[in-house]
Amino acid sequence: MARAGNRRRVDPGPKAPPGALRHGLTLASLWALGAIGLGAAGVAGWRYVTKGESLRIASIRVVGASRAAASEIQALSPVKPGDNLLAADVDAVERAAARHPWVASAEVRRRLPPALEITIRERESVALVDLGGTYLVDRDAQVFKRATAGDGLDLPVITGFGRDDFTQRRGVVESRLRGALALLDQYTREGLVPLAPVQEIHLDDDWGVTLYVGDEGTQVRLGQGDLPQKLGRLHRVLEALRAEGRKAEVIHLDDRSHPDRVAVRLSGSGGGQDGAGGRPAPAREEGAREGPGRRRGRDAPLARR
Repeated sequence: MARAGNRRRVDPGPKAPPGALRHGLTLASLWALGAIGLGAAGVAGWRYVTKGESLRIASIRVVGASRAAASEIQALSPVKPGDNLLAADVDAVERAAARHPWVASAEVRRRLPPALEITIRERESVALVDLGGTYLVDRDAQVFKRATAGDGLDLPVITGFGRDDFTQRRGVVESRLRGALALLDQYTREGLVPLAPVQEIHLDDDWGVTLYVGDEGTQVRLGQGDLPQKLGRLHRVLEALRAEGRKAEVIHLDDRSHPDRVAVRLSGSGGGQDGAGGRPAPAREEGAREGPGRRRGRDAPLARR
């Protein structure tokens, strides 16, 4: 027989007031309607700013361009006047502007009143390179444009390559171009430009570096290695020639056996060919003298300038 006294009584708790369920449903409905209203307002607002007239791009401005015409940059832009300012793909505009050969980099900003501003950093041409056609080279040794009239062609020309070299061994050619540009910088720092500006740098696997300098195109054979030291000796040679009122046809600084020797062939001294690609025959070396302080005619070298 079960014990009635052991049964547990369960308290049903407080009862919900009348109408509570209806009130909760009403609040939920109001929240849902509010959210729908806000969403609709957001969509309408977005359509207003993206489709309306208030944020239409009125102009596309180009800043910092001198070599590149503003009209050329604007023509490259995929975003045009009349497009929406907020929807404009500024990254695409930057990439498009960078396709112009004179543009090194581009940065695009949105402006108010609605406009795009494209700030250009242009390349600086520092040399020309002969690749079966004459091309411009910038400070980063990048060949960026075929040279045309108006590009400023009064620049040193780097030779010794062909178009096939550039297309098949581009990395090698660019490395050698960087070396040639570094040599031009050293030449400038040495103070040689006022004496004889560089007209051409010829690079050869066997002969090394040969310069053609000054208005007369004096040939300066630097050969390979020790270029800063050789430029210092060249400076002293050119100053000595200027002081003596003489001009050189060939200056040799490429004697590997005696690297401190300089041999000079003076202009008008004649001289045959050595059979190596039409190069003039080397001048006599410093040691070939007729007694102390006496050089063998005009073809003798300068003494360790």
